[in-house]
Amino acid sequence: MTTRKSSASTRTPAAAASADAPKRRSKAPSDEAAVPKTRRGIQSIEVGFGILDALRLSGGPIPLRQIAERTGLAVANIHYYLVSFQAVGVVRQDPDTGFYGLGPYALRLGMAALEQFDVYTAARPVMAELAASLGHTVFLGVWGNRGPTIVYRIESTRGRPILELRVGTVLPLLSSALGRNFLAHLPRVLTDAAVTQELENTASAPLLDLPTSVAEVEKMIAGINKTGLSRCRDALLPQFTSLSAPVFDHLGEMVAAITIMGPKGTLDDKLDGETAQTLKAQATRISREAGWVG
Repeated sequence: MTTRKSSASTRTPAAAASADAPKRRSKAPSDEAAVPKTRRGIQSIEVGFGILDALRLSGGPIPLRQIAERTGLAVANIHYYLVSFQAVGVVRQDPDTGFYGLGPYALRLGMAALEQFDVYTAARPVMAELAASLGHTVFLGVWGNRGPTIVYRIESTRGRPILELRVGTVLPLLSSALGRNFLAHLPRVLTDAAVTQELENTASAPLLDLPTSVAEVEKMIAGINKTGLSRCRDALLPQFTSLSAPVFDHLGEMVAAITIMGPKGTLDDKLDGETAQTLKAQATRISREAGWVG
């Protein structure tokens, strides 16, 4: 009886190569997938939100023609979007004038976004970016039951760790950049008692960068409000300096502050310097996420 050879044993080299070819080609999609691609979106949604943004910035209902001028879109195209927006309540049309404005659902969206905003979550990536780019320790501070309190911190791998200031540390109003920031923006009823006590405690040991009278405190506050930044040298830790920028909510009230701290001579603490302006810009970025419009 003749034994049949397997098909694999009778294939020629060329046939084997041909059989293997599909396997090699199957790798191509995975290689292409490794190349980063721009994420695709829906252009009509982006156009629609351009219309909504024109309504947001208008300050009140406006005519269709004015929406067209602000968006650069044809009136006919805008009308289709407005019909759909009205159907879901994002836009409303004034029955008397025919003008268009934001509708009740837009209000509900805004309120929901405000309720879901968390300054801690919003600040963490910004602080990591600051610590990496500037090379110094960055703190997030809020107003707690006992005053300005550190609630989060990120150390830079390039700087000396500041072990003296941990999460949960409550800082003074006059001798810390974080405290000075809150002092400049909070109602006086929350800070007057602490300021009086701190002035009494420092009267016997004045420092160059520490106010020693109510008049000097007021001058310091005016400077912070003018520049949008607070600074403190030597008063909190010897040979250290710090800069602090406020974070505001949608009502314009200060809810937190981002503070950067480092050794004098290493940290550029000039109020008009690159470090200070970068810090201020990043704090503003978080404020805008919270709904602040400045």
